[in-house]
Amino acid sequence: MNFLLDKEFTQSDKIIKPDFSTKSGREFLAVYLHSKFNQILNYDKKNDNPIFKSINPDFLSKFTKRLINNPEKRFLIGISGESASGKTTICNTIKNVTEKLNMPVEILSADNYFNDISSLIKEYGSFDKLLESGYDVDSPDNFNMEQLFYDLDMLSKGHDVNIPEYLVNGTGIVVPNAIPKKANKIIVVEGMATMYGKVADLFDIKLYVDIDPDIQEKWFLYRAQTSRNQNEENAKKQLAYVRQASKKYILPKKDKSDIIINGASSLEYFTQIINYIYRITNNFSTP
Repeated sequence: MNFLLDKEFTQSDKIIKPDFSTKSGREFLAVYLHSKFNQILNYDKKNDNPIFKSINPDFLSKFTKRLINNPEKRFLIGISGESASGKTTICNTIKNVTEKLNMPVEILSADNYFNDISSLIKEYGSFDKLLESGYDVDSPDNFNMEQLFYDLDMLSKGHDVNIPEYLVNGTGIVVPNAIPKKANKIIVVEGMATMYGKVADLFDIKLYVDIDPDIQEKWFLYRAQTSRNQNEENAKKQLAYVRQASKKYILPKKDKSDIIINGASSLEYFTQIINYIYRITNNFSTP
């Protein structure tokens, strides 16, 4: 990717910036981005550990039509995949890189839209015991999907919102209107709920993070024991539940994603791609 950066930006001439407020200007931008995305894909194929595993054949045409015909709407990117596939790590990388580049990106987790289950946890004694009772925590019924749809719709139309916060401390408590989110030009939403119901239709780009099961298990157990205060036995029980839930709710949606990416690809390489996207979208000079 550094080769692409060097090749692209050692040239002295920049592209004269078209008027993106006009349809012809946006059509130029669409063609330009289409060619650059294909350039990234061709480069990625030669990488030892490529990021892109598959692309929906209709994605680029749908994306460019959206860019041309509805420029005022914010771009919504949904990132889904199994637990411990690397979704949050990828989002953290996006956050770190885009903040350094001052890119207009807002990131939020759809897991904050879990329903409040604090009363159930108190009734059963713990989150683990609630799961052992057969409670299906990953079911779409256990998310506040109406609120998620409303908040994302408002963001897409340019309105800031305050989203809920689900406390990841075993209490099952949800704090309403706890986290302010800005309607930046690009909204990245991570979590399994991005695949559910009419919420999925809001996204301009649907990314699925794929992961090898052995790597997933390693990451899941490490996270459970280091940041969620679980012992190995409980963590393995929860992993078994998570995998069953994935077969039921997540894997059937995989083929409906626009892009399937490799969750175990190098984060340094992923960072280089974000930098490249930033550079090509800012490679314009004022006429």
